[in-house]
Amino acid sequence: MVGCKQNDYDKQCLDCIDDSINLTVPWYLIASYAYYEEDNPILSDGVFDRLGKKMLKNWEKIEHIHKSFITEDMLEAGTFIGTYPSRIRGALLALRGK
Repeated sequence: MVGCKQNDYDKQCLDCIDDSINLTVPWYLIASYAYYEEDNPILSDGVFDRLGKKMLKNWEKIEHIHKSFITEDMLEAGTFIGTYPSRIRGALLALRGK
């Protein structure tokens, strides 16, 4: 993933969440962290919006250990205003190949 461009992350995210609705949770948290905490987004606004809408539509079906960090209100607002699981920063670094 070293040197990965934003549209590459967009494609990777969309491929992952098409395979498993449960992967929307880590992608949402990692993308939120990159945007809000590092001011260096990994997803385009369009893909982030799509991710949130997919989560809202499938909220009751999603099963993930970190789902409790996200609320439906956050998804409806298209933002994240919470705390992050401790492993999110490391996941973002791994995704970026650092």
